[in-house]
Amino acid sequence: MKQIEGGITAVSGVRAAGVHAGIKAADAKDIALIVTDTPAAGAGVFTKNSVTAAPVILCREHLKDGRAQAVIVNSGNANACTGEVGMANARRMAAATAEQLGIDADLVCVSSTGVIGQQLPMDTVESGIQIAANALSTEGGGDAAAAIMTTDTHPKSVAVEIEIDGASVRIGGIAKGSGMGAPNMATMLSYLTTDARINPQTLQTALNRVVDDTYNLLTIDTDCSTNDTVILLATGRAPNVDIVAAAGANYEAFCEGLQFVCTELVKMLARDGEGATKRVEVRVIRAKSRGDAEKAARAVAESPLVKTAIFGNDANWGRIMMAIGKSEAEFDPYQVNVYLADYQLVKDGMDAGYAEKRATALFEQDSVLITIDLCAGDAEITMWTCDYSYDYIRINADYRT
Repeated sequence: MKQIEGGITAVSGVRAAGVHAGIKAADAKDIALIVTDTPAAGAGVFTKNSVTAAPVILCREHLKDGRAQAVIVNSGNANACTGEVGMANARRMAAATAEQLGIDADLVCVSSTGVIGQQLPMDTVESGIQIAANALSTEGGGDAAAAIMTTDTHPKSVAVEIEIDGASVRIGGIAKGSGMGAPNMATMLSYLTTDARINPQTLQTALNRVVDDTYNLLTIDTDCSTNDTVILLATGRAPNVDIVAAAGANYEAFCEGLQFVCTELVKMLARDGEGATKRVEVRVIRAKSRGDAEKAARAVAESPLVKTAIFGNDANWGRIMMAIGKSEAEFDPYQVNVYLADYQLVKDGMDAGYAEKRATALFEQDSVLITIDLCAGDAEITMWTCDYSYDYIRINADYRT
């Protein structure tokens, strides 16, 4: 596997653009367009929030047949809690994009991100769609990554080249998400492309599997967005043998590449959480089951007391023990070991006799790894999160006003 430049447009048969239309202030890009040269196999995973944005409803409808050719995204306005008008506007976005590209509107997926409860300025949006269509380029992946941002501080983009059946296959991805991040499939959006030859059903199975091991193990602040969307398009331009079943070496190689791209994006999302000063990985090992591993990891990753202690570089391991204790995972508290990187803080559920100065220095790193050994089985899991700083409060207190 080789990491390459270009993000989503590193993939053969994909063009993209990111432009400023005027939904957001100043010159910030706010319309992204991703297009495949011909209809592609398409798969999607979406929010489980019952308050669901209009674009998510439309995407689910348009991806039912496993085909898509374009994704149009606006930032600055979520088009959520907007009723029939919002649904009509999502369809208008698809129709306007289809008209610019000369394709069927059913082949267009739509996403929106930003403030909830406001109607889209459709004249501005439609003008932006026209500008984006005219700006499409095989080098436009970076601009598209910038255009989908809201409170993100930088674009997030990854691409790799892998080998399947002796052939070179590429997978690229972009993502945004800074707050309202607890994907249950953050306001989190991610768009992935590949030139692999793979049928829609197998593509969807692969995406479901990888999302469970990556995006669904990301948490910024426990809040599941109304708009969470992950869309994967496969152009079929690579010379690999068709991947027709969710089994075998070729399928596993594809999933490995997709997993790498999504994991790297998740790491970027965690580090760029609202107000974050460091990325945090919570690894639970030797749990009784995967479910118990996730319960324990999530309890630690989502604990405000743990996250604020990490911000303060405070090795307050009692908060970690508290969090796993409330998780309902099965374990013996007096068999638990806790490590910061490879430095032991807790042994058999008690103080391991660590040096405060060394622990503080480890917490001061840009990336913090907490490993929790439950000594209860052989299941393990890794979750990604960030610390809570003063800026998290400031950003979210001022988000709309």
